[in-house]
Amino acid sequence: MLSYSEILIRLSVASLFGAFIGLERERKNWTAGLRTHMMVCVGSCLIMIVSAFGFADILGHDNVVLDPSRVAAQVVSGIGFIGAGTILFMKQGTVHGLTTAAGLWTVAAIGLATGGGMYFAAAITTVIALIILWALKPLENKFEEKFKEKVLRISTGTEININELMNLFLKESSIKIKSFSLDKGESGNTFLLMFDNYDQIEIEEILNNLKEIPSVKTVSWTK
Repeated sequence: MLSYSEILIRLSVASLFGAFIGLERERKNWTAGLRTHMMVCVGSCLIMIVSAFGFADILGHDNVVLDPSRVAAQVVSGIGFIGAGTILFMKQGTVHGLTTAAGLWTVAAIGLATGGGMYFAAAITTVIALIILWALKPLENKFEEKFKEKVLRISTGTEININELMNLFLKESSIKIKSFSLDKGESGNTFLLMFDNYDQIEIEEILNNLKEIPSVKTVSWTK
């Protein structure tokens, strides 16, 4: 059975590890911030302590066989409910919050490790998680900017000449259109174009030409 001081140490260390990762999420104003990560880590730590030591008083009884990992194992699947709550599904299939959900799952694992007395493993995992969430973010942004799809949304009236509109893009050989969609409505049309490759100067020229077409209402460009 663990002493009171050891229980206090494990729960306190777990809350500290959770706070480190929670602070990184908090600075980006995510729903799951400092307190959420601390609660997940401390709760996982307590579950691990209970799973490993909470049934010690009945282990000596006849025909009593316990697996100390069974209670703790439920954290791995149970944390998915909290993680799912941090994931937001936006328009056009955009998903936000996956990194925070993965962070909560990792924090739960850190809490389990701390509750099991594996302080070094929990500390190293915390450091690695912080490196992934914070230090690697600029590198991720660099690659994302290079490879992510560029989207052009054009809202027009119903009298728009589609051939005239598309000729603006087809005459530029450096602009590669990956996909094109048209949503027709009673009040107007919405064109959505996705690009794999484009020349910044040429796309700006096209945007200026689009704004000069009377039937074009709005043009939005997502770089």
